[in-house]
Amino acid sequence: PCNMLACSVFRLVTYIFVYEDMVSLACGAVIIWYFAGSFERNVGTVKHCFLTIAFAILSALLYLLLGSIVSRVSEVEDAKGFMPVAFATLGVSTTRSRMKRTLVFGVRVPVVLVPWFMLCGAWFIPHSSLLCNLCGLVVGEAYGLGYCFHLDFPESVGSKLDQVFPFSLLKRIPGLRYVPGSLAERRAFKSSKINPMPGTYPTQSYGYSSPPVFPAFQMQHPSAQSQGFQHSCVPG
Repeated sequence: PCNMLACSVFRLVTYIFVYEDMVSLACGAVIIWYFAGSFERNVGTVKHCFLTIAFAILSALLYLLLGSIVSRVSEVEDAKGFMPVAFATLGVSTTRSRMKRTLVFGVRVPVVLVPWFMLCGAWFIPHSSLLCNLCGLVVGEAYGLGYCFHLDFPESVGSKLDQVFPFSLLKRIPGLRYVPGSLAERRAFKSSKINPMPGTYPTQSYGYSSPPVFPAFQMQHPSAQSQGFQHSCVPG
């Protein structure tokens, strides 16, 4: 009985790695790359890993609770794939977004309605459980609205976890993007991507007769414009 109980608890997380065919696997890979990557950049790698497990467990528990009721009147698809966790992260992002409206197929709609439109579209993905996706969205919106505040932990804890295994090992893997847990470090990480160090831009030589392209400076940051103007005034 203990082994059966441990196996059942273990399945509350492992179902997000289950795919039945290549189509659902490809859809899951795109969802992980787009939604999970964006969520990781906002909260950090440590918190992203923790919330992925928490969202998976809470979505599965809510699915088991509602599934026993819905199965009496309709057939319920088994929970599988990363999509419930993706809807949870989408629910967090939309509930905490400062934007009020956005464009969906050329029509301006409230941001809070975007996950529900996507939930209807996910119904057509093969082997996708509508009920489990709905549970993930409900869990994410509940967390975004502050009803699951016990899942949060201070940034100081995230910064300390950055230095311990296995996160300390992930930071050293070349080619793997690791987002720090501290907000200040994440801002510095983003700014280093947006504003590279001087000398890292690709250069190209032009003839002396070519005039400078002034409209290009209008797309840069104001501080970059003033710095470029000062350099242009240096003799020679």
